Amino acid sequence: MTIDDKNIISFCSNDYLGFASHPKLKQAAIAGIKRYGVGSGSAHLVNGHTAAHHQLEEALAEFTGYPRALLFSTGYMANMGLCQALLEKTDSVYEDRLNHASLIDGGLLSGARFQRYLHNDINNLELKLSKAQSDGQQTQKLVLSDGVFSMDGDIVRLPALSSLCKKTQSWLMIDDAHGFGTLGKTGKGTLQHYSLPNDAVPVYMATLGKAMGTAGAFIAGSDELIETLIQQARTYIYTTAMPAAIAEATLCSLSLLQNETEHLQNLNNNIAYFKSCKQQAGLTIEESQTAIQPLLIGDDKKAISISQQLFDQGFLVTAIRPPTVPEGTARLRITLSANHLKEHIEQLIETLLPLLKNNN
Repeated sequence: MTIDDKNIISFCSNDYLGFASHPKLKQAAIAGIKRYGVGSGSAHLVNGHTAAHHQLEEALAEFTGYPRALLFSTGYMANMGLCQALLEKTDSVYEDRLNHASLIDGGLLSGARFQRYLHNDINNLELKLSKAQSDGQQTQKLVLSDGVFSMDGDIVRLPALSSLCKKTQSWLMIDDAHGFGTLGKTGKGTLQHYSLPNDAVPVYMATLGKAMGTAGAFIAGSDELIETLIQQARTYIYTTAMPAAIAEATLCSLSLLQNETEHLQNLNNNIAYFKSCKQQAGLTIEESQTAIQPLLIGDDKKAISISQQLFDQGFLVTAIRPPTVPEGTARLRITLSANHLKEHIEQLIETLLPLLKNNN
């Protein structure tokens, strides 16, 4: 990156595959602008839905293996719209304690009975679901969880979670914003990571502004689910559609993911190399299999100070503080990309070590 005329190596972007600045995506976006213009002009249900949007929805459905997919302008709007469309005040929603804010807000603003369970603790969720059943609550239950948790980088215990939801007749929705494009042999996300069939997750959501390098989001599922969202999700009905040029660019990134496997391989190689380097250097970083590698600092001021010192030495690693993370867990959220070189990783760790020592 270039910030204030200074060249900086970024280790905090969610552009995991390096697609955001890929020449082919740029060309696809320019071609889309020439054909459709810059803005879509209206909501999907008025006249904002183009052939490009339709093709992208079909491509996403085919790639993920679900019958249908529906585009949303942002991931936040997808999560809000889903909760509002599926839940009533008499229903219940259960959320992992470390879910993304958009899932939490979606559950809260739906008006349904809202409960949070301990992070990745299936037994704790089962207790809450069992208590609701013993209390005679016969309403619809929706369980919401991230696929990859954005601040810790750990992966949901999906096999056990899916099994519990089937056992208790609860809907399960996975927000795979950080898993889509990065997990699994071909980047199909958390389901592929665990070799699970699609019926393990009836409602699948992912964003396009991370590994896909563009913007927007989608929800995939059954025909009935998608038709319900089209008719009832207010964040879909009452907002301008994403620009068609973005849809064209996303079709390109989806093609790159499927046909140029080196991008995902480079990312996985960089994750493995970073973990090897941090181990050799004795750097204590939370265990994570993903591109998100959190370095816990604890104190807010120390985290900010180290982040600034890294910037002064040519690295952008943002300090994450409460309320984004719990009190006392301020951190440097290091994220890896397919575009990082081994030298970048080595230089980051060499720069970090004395800074951590001096700030103890």
